[in-house]
Amino acid sequence: MNYADIHVRNDSYLAPVALPYIPGNEVIGRTSDGERFVGLTRGGGYAEQALVHRRTSWAVPDDVSDEQALALCLQGNSAYHLLATAAQVKEGETVVIPAAAGGLGSLAVQLAKNMGARVVGLASTTEKRQLVQELGADAVVDSTSSNLAAEITESAGGPVQVALEMTGGSTFKALVSALAPRGRLVVYGYASGQISDISTRVLMERSITVAGFWLPHLYSDRSALSTSMSALFAAVRAGSLRPVLGPVYPLGEAAVAHTTLIARSHVGKLCLDPTR
Repeated sequence: MNYADIHVRNDSYLAPVALPYIPGNEVIGRTSDGERFVGLTRGGGYAEQALVHRRTSWAVPDDVSDEQALALCLQGNSAYHLLATAAQVKEGETVVIPAAAGGLGSLAVQLAKNMGARVVGLASTTEKRQLVQELGADAVVDSTSSNLAAEITESAGGPVQVALEMTGGSTFKALVSALAPRGRLVVYGYASGQISDISTRVLMERSITVAGFWLPHLYSDRSALSTSMSALFAAVRAGSLRPVLGPVYPLGEAAVAHTTLIARSHVGKLCLDPTR
């Protein structure tokens, strides 16, 4: 499950939703000959059978669990390419990661650290901030703070070079304010439902770069996702990347799971099991 599933319910996602529609953008299962594959779809995942394209599906190593593989598929690939492809994070730079205890954020914290970056994680509760610290973040900030930009820069020891953004509204503005001259902001969502604008004057005043990112634009690339999945599988197997796993719900309780996802009361990756 991903927050994109909530967007398609509301028809507020980047691509319009035509009914009838089955949600679900990542699946794991076995082929008719017994091979275990994880794959990305454009919907259709909440089902007993799913169709995936060979270019967006990968054989899963025996020592990687179903839940780990699902965490890597959409959110792991997104975290990898947000940092490496869109933001082009360099060793020694400071990166701000929102929802740092969530499925994507928890992976991004670890991947950024593996790249040699300093990480400031944002999280809304004491429990989540503790987890982000355990994952290796150099500093953790309360994402609900009314003075978010100041707290980020104070925790980072000054303005930051890179920030990921998926909330919109006041969080978007705070992250722009926290960027150093020539800083880069990569936008990959708007969970608050608020689409944010930025003036060209603000961009020029500090030579800020703002980039958008949506993983499906890499689906037709013959090497991008195969490269990142290989790297992600290798990191999990080596122990340098730990997917944070949340509850697994029966498929019939998808609505309950959506309630949990909307409330952000969970930690880690939520999954649905059609066999339960």
